Amino acid sequence: MTTVQTATGPAKTMVLNMGPQHPSTHGVLRVLLELDGETIVKSDVDIGYLHTGIEKTAEALTYPQAITITDRMDYLAPLSNNLAYCLAVEKLLGLEVPKRAQYIRVLLTELTRIGSHLVWLGTHAIDLGAMSVFLYCFREREELLKIFEMFSGQRMMTSYFRIGGLALEPPTGWMDRVQKVVQSFPSRFDEYEDLLTKNRIWLARTQGVGVLNASDAIALGISGPSLRGSGVDYDVRKYFPYSSYDEFDFQVPVRTEGDCYARYLCRVAEMRESLKIVRQAMEKIPSEGPIKADAPGIVPPQREKMKTEMEALIYHFKIFTEGFAPPAGEVYQRIESPRGELCCFIASDGSPKPYRMKIRAPSFVNLQALGKMIEGRLIADVVACIGTLDIVLGEIDR
Repeated sequence: MTTVQTATGPAKTMVLNMGPQHPSTHGVLRVLLELDGETIVKSDVDIGYLHTGIEKTAEALTYPQAITITDRMDYLAPLSNNLAYCLAVEKLLGLEVPKRAQYIRVLLTELTRIGSHLVWLGTHAIDLGAMSVFLYCFREREELLKIFEMFSGQRMMTSYFRIGGLALEPPTGWMDRVQKVVQSFPSRFDEYEDLLTKNRIWLARTQGVGVLNASDAIALGISGPSLRGSGVDYDVRKYFPYSSYDEFDFQVPVRTEGDCYARYLCRVAEMRESLKIVRQAMEKIPSEGPIKADAPGIVPPQREKMKTEMEALIYHFKIFTEGFAPPAGEVYQRIESPRGELCCFIASDGSPKPYRMKIRAPSFVNLQALGKMIEGRLIADVVACIGTLDIVLGEIDR
């Protein structure tokens, strides 16, 4: 117990550990809360319990090998991680990715955005007592995981994007599976909103809670829906288009309230906008054409161009293990992940392995807003504020 000066005079405070095994911290996150009764006077976030050393590990791998470990950072949006890394290496090499591959990348990353937001909404809802929404969100996410498995053979750690394009030709029947999602999901989103948007318990737990104004959000470097919920209209897909995003028509949802409820509305609206992008991508993707850049020695050619299946496997294995030597230099690539601005910095010394790789992870940066959001609030509001930031500890502790 310590004595501090509060607005009402001196008070006895107590330090309480929330986490790192608390289910509502969304991973192994430890928050030290200094409390005056149930009111938070001060907080301190302690991270590092899930440290994997992914950036340093990448420096011991060839450029193609490093793709597989990017999946493990934000494990709810692995294709977004793949995309940021591949775009950075392609910029270093000066590779031009075929349009067909660019559109498929857009389609899959937007499905990834929806899947990530579904996990956020389901877990955020169950944190605040809405059990049904959790079950419904995971029901829809299962349909998306089946699509990812159809493309890559993996439900989560897909590694489907490769330097120069895609790993494999899209499977037969994929368009029908995606079309089913596009047709069925809007009514599912309506169902979530029917349960939550005007629910008085949900409103009581989120409106006016965890308020973060625009100036503070900018000063803290916040990005993604957490920034747009505070009234700042910034989305990397609009301001720094990549992978042909400038050819797509979509809106960036923005709210000005800056509270947990505003961030909820932004993410639900974003899922609807992502479906619009998916529809457009399906119309743009040509039925035939290359899915990889023409770069011998860097990008394995499509298998139909090889004489035998064994020759193709040997060629792929050689590039994967031996890699290639890009020119010396530095590149910086940014994308809009489900959590915000995800950036990849690579320094090359001309060897087959990155000299340095650094990831600007939105979860890591956004988490520093937690103290500002919960100061003066009750313990119960900490749960709502952690959930509304949509953090992934694998990305924070990478």
